[in-house]
Amino acid sequence: MSSPDTDPPSLYAAREPIFPKAISGPFRRLKWIIMILALGVYYITPWIRWDRGAGMPDQAVLVDLANRRFFFFWIEIWPHEFYFVAGLLVMAGLGLFLFTSALGRVWCGYTCPQTVWTDLYVHVERWIEGDRNNQIRIWRSKWDAHKIRLRLTKWVIWLLIALATGGAWVFYFTDAPTLLRALLTGQAHPVAYMTIAVMTATTFIFGGFAREQICVYACPWPRIQGAMMDEDTLTVAYREWRGEPRGKIHKGEATKSDTPVGEKGDCIDCFACVNVCPMGIDIRDGQQLECITCALCIDACNEIMDKIGKPHGLIDYMALKDESAERVGREGQSLIKHVLRPRTLLYFSLWSLIGVGLLVALLTRSAFDLNVTPVRNPLFVTLSDGAIRNTYELRLRNKQHEATSFTVSAIGDDGAALPQVELSVEGVEAATVEVPADQTATLRVYLTAATGSPLAAIETTDLDLVVSDGTGQQSTVATVFHGKD
Repeated sequence: MSSPDTDPPSLYAAREPIFPKAISGPFRRLKWIIMILALGVYYITPWIRWDRGAGMPDQAVLVDLANRRFFFFWIEIWPHEFYFVAGLLVMAGLGLFLFTSALGRVWCGYTCPQTVWTDLYVHVERWIEGDRNNQIRIWRSKWDAHKIRLRLTKWVIWLLIALATGGAWVFYFTDAPTLLRALLTGQAHPVAYMTIAVMTATTFIFGGFAREQICVYACPWPRIQGAMMDEDTLTVAYREWRGEPRGKIHKGEATKSDTPVGEKGDCIDCFACVNVCPMGIDIRDGQQLECITCALCIDACNEIMDKIGKPHGLIDYMALKDESAERVGREGQSLIKHVLRPRTLLYFSLWSLIGVGLLVALLTRSAFDLNVTPVRNPLFVTLSDGAIRNTYELRLRNKQHEATSFTVSAIGDDGAALPQVELSVEGVEAATVEVPADQTATLRVYLTAATGSPLAAIETTDLDLVVSDGTGQQSTVATVFHGKD
C-alpha cells in the first residue's frame, strides 16, 4: 500500500506519434483511387450547374435553407418530404451494417472522412519531410532552422487543405460563385466565416495531429462494429499457423510453406506490417479495436514474401473461420459463401426494400400538394336568402418549375356531384387560380348550399375538395360541410 505522500499513478499517456512507411501495392492503389474520387466529389460538386429555369437556383446540389428546400440535380425535396432524407439516412446505416458484416471495417479503412483527410495529410508530410526514417529523425532532432522550415511548410499546406475543406462545405448551402465573391470581399454573413473557421480548425487538428486518436477515442464505430462482425466476416488477419514461430530465415532453412513440418514459420519478424500501419498496431497480435482494415499491411507483407521467395497471403483478407480450418489442414469456404449468408442477405433485403420504396415514392409523387382546413369560427354562415355557406382555407403548393393554373371543385364522398351547391374562390373567377413556380398559395374557398339543397338541412355531410392542374393530375382532400341542425 502506497504512503499518503506518494503521488497517485497518472492515468494520462502522451501520444506516441505514428509515422507510417510508404508502400505500394493493390490496396494502396485502391486507397489512392478512392481518395481522389472522394475529394474530387466533395470539392467539385458545389460548382456543377443544373438549369432549372428562370428564377430557380442553377446549382446541381444545394441545401437551400432560406427557402427550406434541397436540390439534387433534377430532384427537389420540400420540407414536408423529409422522409426522403430520413430514408436515405436509414439506407446509409443499413449499408454500413451490410459492408461491415461482409467485409469488416472497409468504411473506416477507405472512405471515412477522417481516414481520407488523414491519408492526404500523411502524404503531404511524407512529401516534405521524407519517409518514415527521416520523419522519426526530424521528430527526435532539436529545433533548428531546418526543422522549423519543414514544419512551417507542412503546417501551411495542411492549413490550406483545411481551409479549402471548410470553404467547400459552406458552398453546399448557397450559390457557390456568389458566396465565393462575398467571402473574398468580406461581405458574406458572419455565420459563413464562423462555419469555415470551425471546419478548418477541426480538419487541421484531426487530420494533422489527432489522427488515429479520433478513431480510437472519439469515434463510437470501433466499439459497435464488433456486433456487426462474426467468424464469417472477411477482414484483415494474420495466418498464425503459417507464420509462427517467427524469426529470421537463413538460406536453405526449411519453413512450414516448404515442408509439412518446419522449424520456423514464414514470418521473418521484419515489422514491415507494423511500419506501414497508420494506426501503429501489429496485426500479428490478432483482431484489435484500432485496426481499420486498410490492408496496407497485406501489401507490405506480400512485398516481403516476394523478396524471400514465399507465397502471398501470410497476412490477407480472410474469415476467422477459414484460419481455424486451415490450421488443421482443411480448405476455407469460398468468398461467395462468406458474403451470401443470412445476416448479409437480411441487411441487403432491408436496404433494397427501403430503396425501392423511396424510388417508387419519388416517381409517383404529385407535382403539387394540397392541404384543406375548414374555418370553424363560425362553422357556417346563413346568408340573407337562407343559403348556408362554409369557408375553407386551402394551401396549394406548386412544386413545378413553371407557373400552373389549378381548378378547384367539390364532389360528394361517393364521387357524385353535389346538388344545388356553388363553389367559389376568393379573389378569382371560375374557381381557377394560378400559382407561381415553386410557390405556395393560400386561398379561401366558399361552398354555398341553396335553401333546398340536402347539405343545408343536414348537420354534417362528408365531401371531397378536388384540385386538378389540367394535365390529368389531381389531388383530393376529404372534409365536411356543416348545415343547420
